Amino acid sequence: MFEKMTPNQRLLVAVLISIIFFVAYTAIFPPEQPQPVQEKQTVEKTQKVSVENLSGHEISEAEKVDESASSDIVVINNEKFILKIDSLGRIASKELLEDKFRDAEDLHAQIIPKNGTKPLFIRFIDKKINDEALNTPYTASISAATLTNEQPVAVTLTQKLSTLTVTKKLTFYSDGHYDVDIQTSSPVRYYVYVGDRPQITEQLMTVVGSMIYTSDDVAHITEDGEAEGRQVYQGVELASAFDQYTATIMYGFKSDTNVIVERGVNNNPAVYFEAENNNVFHGYIGPKEYKVLETINPVLVNAIEYGWFTFAAKPLFALLAWLHGIFGNWGWAIIGLTFIVRAVLYPLTHKGMIGMQKIKELAPQLKEIKEKYGKDPQRMNAATMEMYKKHGANPLGGCLPMLLQIPVFFAIYRVLLNAVELQGAEWILWIDDLSRMDPYYILPILMGASMFLQQHMTPNNFTDPMQEKLFKYLPVIFTFFFITFPSGLVLYWFVNNLFSIAQQFVVNQQFKNAKDAKATVEKKSGK
Repeated sequence: MFEKMTPNQRLLVAVLISIIFFVAYTAIFPPEQPQPVQEKQTVEKTQKVSVENLSGHEISEAEKVDESASSDIVVINNEKFILKIDSLGRIASKELLEDKFRDAEDLHAQIIPKNGTKPLFIRFIDKKINDEALNTPYTASISAATLTNEQPVAVTLTQKLSTLTVTKKLTFYSDGHYDVDIQTSSPVRYYVYVGDRPQITEQLMTVVGSMIYTSDDVAHITEDGEAEGRQVYQGVELASAFDQYTATIMYGFKSDTNVIVERGVNNNPAVYFEAENNNVFHGYIGPKEYKVLETINPVLVNAIEYGWFTFAAKPLFALLAWLHGIFGNWGWAIIGLTFIVRAVLYPLTHKGMIGMQKIKELAPQLKEIKEKYGKDPQRMNAATMEMYKKHGANPLGGCLPMLLQIPVFFAIYRVLLNAVELQGAEWILWIDDLSRMDPYYILPILMGASMFLQQHMTPNNFTDPMQEKLFKYLPVIFTFFFITFPSGLVLYWFVNNLFSIAQQFVVNQQFKNAKDAKATVEKKSGK
């Protein structure tokens, strides 16, 4: 089949196959992220890390704490969430009350999973102290409080053991962050847990797991199911356990703090850090909203992860947010972003369309060359290239611009897939949440129809009827592929198709006018 195709056709099909393969492969086999060297070695730093006592640490004990043995001792109410602290001194739950934050069962989102490790859980290196701590409840300075924008809530948790007293002074703020001051009555080493990742939303190609963001601006990501052994980091700016839209984060560590990512249940990452005596740091539990995180601490925006295309996705999101400030609506902001991207890429796409038109016009002559030199591939290729050169046609001209657009597309894909700001964002009429699929399938159908029209207007010179037939089915395939995608992403693709159709129409009209003018001149000359 492929030997019957021109180089232009082969490259076009290769691009389409690459896109589909990239999506499928990334979903099934997510890319490996840079990993640190193992314990007792340097961790992408020049300094040595002291981990002599880590080898005796068993993560399973922290993950399999008997939940029935704990009870809630503090409840903090806010207009946007309800936060609870249990008798083990952990942040046991945080329920988001806003309607836009709902789970797969359409219930209010619970950021902290019911089972597994929870934020602020302490595990002592000394086994005797640890065993006692697991069976000794904390007491709290308050049992309930209402948290407002004007007044934070302070809670003091105390755990009195036979040889040690642990005090946790916590201050909670309405924007979701909190301050922590842990004090022990005598010197003792222990670990503090970030907690298991939220399990609210997880769509195709989204990354979930843990992130360690270090001072050298590197995001070390360990995805669920891929944790291996134990990795130790220093110079950590933030440690996060996250899903598509939400995260539990700890930050504000001392530069020499050992932050550890270890293999937990089902090979999922468990994140904790080493502490001794008194320790002060900060935390955040909530949606990964850019403006909120930036207001709390600019370093927290690095917890928003876009995968391979982060370098391009971050500025694109900044542009999208700027457009939202102008339009006041995320749907129109997406349309505005599409327009800007198309305008920037216009010279490339225009050149590609011109190239494809030229190739189409040369199709009859190329067919003659093939019939004449079909049995001599070398002479046929030479004659074909001579024909391209004579008429100024580039066989790659139609596809190279497409290749250059692929990184832009996937960057936008990542932005729209990971932007929690689209949750609950209305657009028009039936679209009341751009982060969810179109409930009536209108946008995917319009997208498929626009793709079909674009395909009909785009010149092609398939010589194999089977190839042409398969090519025509792509709009149907893409329509079904996009049905479950967030409507914000489908909106981008649909509007992008509309711009392509408009541009293709202009190019087609230019060639038609030029052809008509040439025919008129030839007709007059003939007279």
